[in-house]
Amino acid sequence: MKRNTWTVWSMVGALLLGSMALIGCGTDGDDAEDDDLVIYTGRSQALVEPLVEQYREQTDRSVEVRYGSDAQLLAALAEEGDESSADVFWANTTGALGNASEEGRLTDLPDDLLDLPDYFVPSSAQWTPLTARFRVLAYNTDRVDPEDLPDSVLDLPEQSDLEGRFGWTPAYSSFQDFVTALRVVHGDDDAQTWLGDVEDNLDPNAYNSNTPLLQALAAEEIDAGLTNHYYVLRLRHGDAKVEDEDDIDPEAPVDIHRFEDGDVGNLALVTGAGVLETSSQPEAAQDFLRFLLDTEAQTFAAETLNEYPVVNGIDVPSYMLPVDEALQTSPEFDLEQLRNIDETLDLLRGEGLL
Repeated sequence: MKRNTWTVWSMVGALLLGSMALIGCGTDGDDAEDDDLVIYTGRSQALVEPLVEQYREQTDRSVEVRYGSDAQLLAALAEEGDESSADVFWANTTGALGNASEEGRLTDLPDDLLDLPDYFVPSSAQWTPLTARFRVLAYNTDRVDPEDLPDSVLDLPEQSDLEGRFGWTPAYSSFQDFVTALRVVHGDDDAQTWLGDVEDNLDPNAYNSNTPLLQALAAEEIDAGLTNHYYVLRLRHGDAKVEDEDDIDPEAPVDIHRFEDGDVGNLALVTGAGVLETSSQPEAAQDFLRFLLDTEAQTFAAETLNEYPVVNGIDVPSYMLPVDEALQTSPEFDLEQLRNIDETLDLLRGEGLL
C-alpha cells in the first residue's frame, strides 16, 4: 500500500510538541482575567476569530481564546483539573465532545440550547451541535463515470478500476469518526474486514489530511477518495479557511458522490460546544452558545464555511444540497457513540494504518 510517512511515533511526537506549543497558540488560560470568557477551541482560528470578534462587539464582553487540536485541549483540561479557567469547550469533532461529557467535564444545558432537529441532539444533553459536515466520496469527473460508483461505502473494495487510484486519510479525525461509526453500525469484524479489503484490493494512497487528498484528486493523481463534503466545495468555491486564492479552482474536475440514503458512508458529523464544569460564569458561556446558534452565525457557517446549519430556517448556497435532503442521506446515529475512538485507533494500528 502506498502511504505517506506517518508512523505512530511521529503522531505521538507531534502531539507532544503540539501540547508544549499550545500555550503559545491564542491565549493561555492562566493569563486570562477573572472576568474574561475563556474559550478552548479545536476549530481553526480563521473561522473562530470573525465570530468571536462579532460577539465581543455585540456584548462588549471580554473573550479570550485558546487554540489547539481537540486532543491537545482535552489533555490540557485533564491536566488543569478544577483549576482550569476555561468556560467553553468548542470542539471540531463529535468524539471529543462525547469524551468531555463522559469524563464529567461538561454541565447539562438548558432546553433552549437543545431545541434542534432530532438527529443533532446528543443523548447526554451536555453539548450542542453547531454545524454539520457530511462524509462523501469525491471523484475526478474527467476520469470517473459516477454511474460506475457504488451505492454503499461497503462496496468500495470491489471497485477494481480504482486500484492504486483511491485516496483516504486514516490519520485524520473525520476518517476515524467514520470508522468508529462503521464499527458501531456494522460491528468490529465487518469494519476490520472492510479496512483490510480496501488495502488488499485498492492499494490506497494515504494522506495526512483532506486538503492534499483533494489536490491529488484535482491533479488526476487519484480518481476518488473519501472526504468531507465541504473540502470539495472549498476547492470549487472557497471559504474562510482558504488563505490563498490560487487554491480555489471553480473549474476543478472534482465532484461529490453520495451513497444510497442511510449508508454509513454519508455519515453526518458535527462540530459543537459545551459549558465546562470549571466555568465561573456558566450563564455567559451559555449566552455565547446561543450566539453561535443564532441566525447570523449559522448563516456564516453556511455561506462562508460551506458547512450545514443545525437550526431550522437557514438558507444554504445553491451549490449545496438542501439541508433536509442532506440529512436524509445520513444513517440514524447517536452521535455520542463517536466517543468510542480508542477501539478505532487500536483497529487502525492493527491494520498498520497509523
